[in-house]
Parts: sequence; structure tokens; C-alpha cells
Amino acid sequence: MHATMPPLIRFENLTLGYERHPAIHHLSAEIPAGALVAVVGPNGAGKSTLLKGLAGELRPIGGHIHLPDLPRGGIAYMPQRSEMDHSFPVSVFDMVAMGLWREIGPFGGLSRAQRHRVENAIEAVSLSGFEARQIGSLSGGQLQRARFARLLLQDAPIILLDEPFAAIDARTVEDLVHLILHWHAEGRTVLTVVHDFEQVRRHFTTCLLLARELVAFGPTTQVMTDALLARARHLSEAFDDNAPECHVAEAA
Repeated sequence: MHATMPPLIRFENLTLGYERHPAIHHLSAEIPAGALVAVVGPNGAGKSTLLKGLAGELRPIGGHIHLPDLPRGGIAYMPQRSEMDHSFPVSVFDMVAMGLWREIGPFGGLSRAQRHRVENAIEAVSLSGFEARQIGSLSGGQLQRARFARLLLQDAPIILLDEPFAAIDARTVEDLVHLILHWHAEGRTVLTVVHDFEQVRRHFTTCLLLARELVAFGPTTQVMTDALLARARHLSEAFDDNAPECHVAEAA
């Protein structure tokens, strides 16, 4: 990525939290267009909270998230698998087809061309033959493949992935990493919460290390050091969950 490329996403003194108690506070960083970023940190560091803020599910307590002008549906967000109701009676085909919601609306039907695109997305994640299966009957890896197929159809310039590799088999992880790297090669901006540091070092060029606050952001080789990881652990352990509300001065 060229060093002079303007940032696509800018966090300005950002504080995010729940009931005005900060999960992330005073975060400032700039993420350039087309960056492939691993979001890492200890448990409870605010990684999922940051993605929820970017996706618009959480409003900032203070500070700002600056985004470019995006088309409707310009951010594709995949939360943790645990947040999904696996018992919902929907087939793989219909779940993947939800990636076309921008085009068809909540009640629209699929054209023949759109059905073909859904089938292509399912084939791209190696789930051909599973179209009629109920999502509740899928393994963890198969469900993640279906969720990635839905993201393929969303065709968004910004993609947010919260722990996409958790509790799935190694072959599925390899295939999903390949899709992420393909999105990066296309110039999309991808932020992924990752717990496996080996995966971070192997595949992600940029790293954002959180521990309720920004510990480091930059090239992965410079962020994923023993000293910075130890600092993140210390900050996370020292954080007081019962601290008073965070009062953040709004930026001018």
C-alpha cells in the first residue's frame, strides 16, 4: 500500500462501550484503503466492540469514526458465530441469498441470474450439494463457509470479520484465509479479529493491538512483539470493569 494513500477509516479519540462504561477508550488511528488488518488483543480487550462500532451497531460514547462515502451496504459485517441462531429454519441457499438484500429488498424474489450468482458463491466455498440443507444441520466449518458465501454476494468495499476461524477445522481455515487474501488483492479493506497469533503472523500484513485502548498499530512484525503483547496483557488485567463512566471531550 502506498504510504501517501489517504486513510479510508479514521478513529478520532474514539470511546465505545455499553451503558456508558468504556470497552475501548480514546482510540485514534488511521486505516488506509485496501488494508488487511488483524485486530488482536487479550480476551475482553474490545476487539468485537470495535467491529460493532464500525458496523454501526454501537454509537460512540465519545470521539468519532470517520468513514468515506459508501454505497448502501458498503460495510459487510460478520459477527461471531455464537451470535447466530443456528436453529432458525432456513436453507443454505436462502441464507447465502441474503447477501443480495441490497438488490432484492426484504420481500423481493430472485431472478434467474441472481440464483446463478448464489449458486456460484456456494460453489466458491465448496458447499455445492448443500443448497437445500438446513443451516442447523451443518458443522461449524460448513456454516462458516456458508456465511462467507453470503459475504461474497454482498460485494462490499469494507469487510469486518469477528473471529471467523474460531472452532473450525484446519482445511476450512485455509480455504477462508484464501478468500480473505483474495478480497485484499481486490483492494477491499478487511478487518479481522484473530486469536491465533501464528495465523496473524503468516497472513496479515497489518496489526491493531488493543487492550481497551490502543497498544500498537502498524506492520505485523513491529506490533506482534513479546514486549507489546505483554503490555497488552498487563493493561487488560489492570482494567477496572467497575470504573466510573468515561467522560470524553468531543473533538471540535
